[in-house]
Amino acid sequence: EIIRLNPRPGGQIDDSYDEQAQQIIPDFLLEEKDGELIMSMPKFSVPELKVNRRYAELLMSSSSNTKAGREAASFVKQKLDSAKWFIEALKQRQNTLQNTMNAIIDFQRDYFMDGDETKLKPMVLKNIAEKTGLDISTISRVVNCKYIQTHFEIYPLKHFFSEGLMTEGGGE
Repeated sequence: EIIRLNPRPGGQIDDSYDEQAQQIIPDFLLEEKDGELIMSMPKFSVPELKVNRRYAELLMSSSSNTKAGREAASFVKQKLDSAKWFIEALKQRQNTLQNTMNAIIDFQRDYFMDGDETKLKPMVLKNIAEKTGLDISTISRVVNCKYIQTHFEIYPLKHFFSEGLMTEGGGE
């Protein structure tokens, strides 16, 4: 009887199991309180990034007349500019995400209040692009692989966009 048993019962589970069992962590949380929809972005609630003040002080003190001092000052200035650009890019990304999600919530407000699928309006990327003033390709990148947790379920943002509408005759 022992010979008929599988000596490696866990060997039947392959690597694709890990991909199937990934946990979804929503990018946006939407709560309904007293008839108001409140959206938050928990993944992006990181402390504000700042450039260390010592580097700016180092830049001022290294700007001497020696070649090494000028090279050091140039290096520090380049890195400071790069850090400031990175911080601004992160802020802009967060604003883009927030504005896009707010536009989706505004467009589908009736649906988000109670989760009734019949209240889901047909919506395409162009609708949100017009509301936010962003390009359609930007909206597409924002909603790709992003999730929202509502008070009734977790959805991918792509769920709210229509690929086509059915006509009365059954066509698309």
